[in-house]
Amino acid sequence: METYKLGEMEQRFADLIWQREPISSGELVKLCDTAFDWRKSTTYTMLKRLCDRGIFENQKGTVTALIAREDFLVIQGEQFLTETFDGSLPQFLAAFTRRNKLSEKEILEIQRLIDTHKEG
Repeated sequence: METYKLGEMEQRFADLIWQREPISSGELVKLCDTAFDWRKSTTYTMLKRLCDRGIFENQKGTVTALIAREDFLVIQGEQFLTETFDGSLPQFLAAFTRRNKLSEKEILEIQRLIDTHKEG
């Protein structure tokens, strides 16, 4: 499922759109020229790539998201867990906390999430 994996420039480009959508494709070209020093053709190539992947659409020169940034990040996270930790959140947390100590605030937030989502 490569659809929701983005390279660094794809992610920066997507973030630019999410921050400003809906945005005209002409304005997007100007923003990309300023932000990335891209030519018009580069912007349209990148836009087509992300539209073909179902993340954005360009209808009559107006670019909008087909998926919200937050939903996209959730899908990326799920995909990462599935591919790297066989879908196991506990395995991920165990690996993460081997090298990173959780703050008291983080522990409380995780506990709150667990309490909110307990099956019962």
